[in-house]
Amino acid sequence: MVYSYYPGCTLKTKGKDLDMGARAAAKALGITMEELPEWQCCGGVYPMGKNETAPKLSAVRALVAAKEMNRDLLTLCSACHHVLKRVNNDMATDETMRYKANTYLELATPYAGETKVIHYLEMLRDVIGFDKLKEAVTNPLTGRKIGAYYGCLLLRPSKTLMFDNPENPTIIEDFIRALGAEPVLYPFRNECCGGYITLEDNQLAKNKVTNIVTSAKANGADCLITACPLCMYNLTKNNTVNDLPVYYFTELLCEALGIKKEDI
Repeated sequence: MVYSYYPGCTLKTKGKDLDMGARAAAKALGITMEELPEWQCCGGVYPMGKNETAPKLSAVRALVAAKEMNRDLLTLCSACHHVLKRVNNDMATDETMRYKANTYLELATPYAGETKVIHYLEMLRDVIGFDKLKEAVTNPLTGRKIGAYYGCLLLRPSKTLMFDNPENPTIIEDFIRALGAEPVLYPFRNECCGGYITLEDNQLAKNKVTNIVTSAKANGADCLITACPLCMYNLTKNNTVNDLPVYYFTELLCEALGIKKEDI
């Protein structure tokens, strides 16, 4: 299976571990990730203004590029996935937005949301299948108790993202089971970590992180996993309560598949 891959800016800098682990694991699982040529930053935040067309154009360009290659667009960063999926929905459902974007980009063939945007975790679940992933595991994470941290960007708005149940998601827990570990359920796994308010009100972000990590540890987790670089930053830099380790889910995926760090 070949996908067009949109890495996003952070995965080229602070989030390299998320990106490199995903590429190595995909190769081991028979998946080809071909990075989009000349992609641009998606903006990191979905513009909420109805008439804000210009900030969405970089996402539209990526979606169009994947369509021209006749491929689904694979994403990894929670923020990138969120922006691309919502902008794609705009192009499919908002006639005014669609007209403005197509006119500005001077597209020979107008784009109307035809590209399927798929997150790496969805690819593992829906394309490879967690049963097949379990069969591919050579180093099961037996005895590990892992808390899934979803955050808010993967799950909401649920009718547009259609990633999982926004109140009781299971995809990352099923992923953890496929790796041979035990998922830990805790109350704050799909609550916001305060990522977008860190600079404006760092104390509020710290309070949110405190609730998350304290809850996870109290319910038996020995580590957390996430798919979001911004969540990773907050859960590590703003964690003042305990030393609960936080990993990108792709790091543990590589470990379970027997892929050594020096080979990534």
